Amino acid sequence: MEMETLVMDEDKPKGSEPAPKEPVQDAAKAKDAKPVTERKRSRNLSEDKRFRLFSGTANPELARKIGEHIGVKVGETKLQRFADGEVFFQLLENVRGVDVFVVQPTCYPVDQHLVELLVMIDALKRASAARITVVMPYYGYARQDRKDRPRVAISAKLIADLLTTAGANRALFVDLHAAQIQGFFNIPVDHLYASPVLVSYFRELNLPNLMVISPDPGGVERARFFAQKVGAPLAIVDKRRTDMNVAEVMNVVGDVKGKTCLIIDDIIDTAGTLVKTVDALLDAGAASVHACASHAVLSGPAVDRIAASRLEQLVVTDTIPLREPAQKLSKIKVLSIAGLLGAAIESIHMETSVSTLFN
Repeated sequence: MEMETLVMDEDKPKGSEPAPKEPVQDAAKAKDAKPVTERKRSRNLSEDKRFRLFSGTANPELARKIGEHIGVKVGETKLQRFADGEVFFQLLENVRGVDVFVVQPTCYPVDQHLVELLVMIDALKRASAARITVVMPYYGYARQDRKDRPRVAISAKLIADLLTTAGANRALFVDLHAAQIQGFFNIPVDHLYASPVLVSYFRELNLPNLMVISPDPGGVERARFFAQKVGAPLAIVDKRRTDMNVAEVMNVVGDVKGKTCLIIDDIIDTAGTLVKTVDALLDAGAASVHACASHAVLSGPAVDRIAASRLEQLVVTDTIPLREPAQKLSKIKVLSIAGLLGAAIESIHMETSVSTLFN
């Protein structure tokens, strides 16, 4: 800074004095100058030429809702399948130099939607997109995150490798089954939680004498966070998983007698664990049992089990589209996380903080 000042002083003519009005003009210019800060969020990205939102076939309704939240239309594409099921994908819009977000949960049929996503990413990469962010509200294969028995694959890591190899530059997930899956990626990962949406609903519901329940020891952290937000005590159900989709409830850790119990989970698959947990809580003296989960996989006999159970209500989000039988069941209520995902997408594009969404 001193060298620069000396040079500037030497360049001035000797005997010259600064005009008395210059400081005032400089002050006026400084006042009018715009400060260099984070770009402010805009509720409408429709005029941003460097932003595009695309969707696969897994959950186009969620993508449409996200688009409505941030003020853009889902991009035009052509996705077809050959007679043998092979995927054909074509972009119908120019994405050269564009910040692209692809919404595609890998829900049922998992493999089909996964390959579809990989083909979409490859097409975007070859079309010279500046950055490709994969928005996966539901991360398939997340339950296979470690070797829990001999000679098995760590499929969650394999999917991470496939996504990055295909050309993804960034990823956005909701309620990963295991948070450490973020470490499987060598690209930036944003991990959102559906808790803010679910907490808001149950706060408004204002259930009497509420107690939050973790259906297994592995979900204690998730349940504890929820319990703190709704101001309720916490209990745990001890269970043992004997096989895939098979769990045996052992006992309830905590006094649930006379309580309105709220089970907090991330995935409801066949609902076997859920129904057994409900029975265990009611047998232990609970007044009633509600449940909520981020991902309503609801495969196999799940809907029939929930319908026949003593569960009062199951609240889920729209990370996965409900199949027709589940849509007809009055016990199941769906909350949308489109606003949460839309805000995250907007923050990523505008390069502002995503962590504020955790509250």
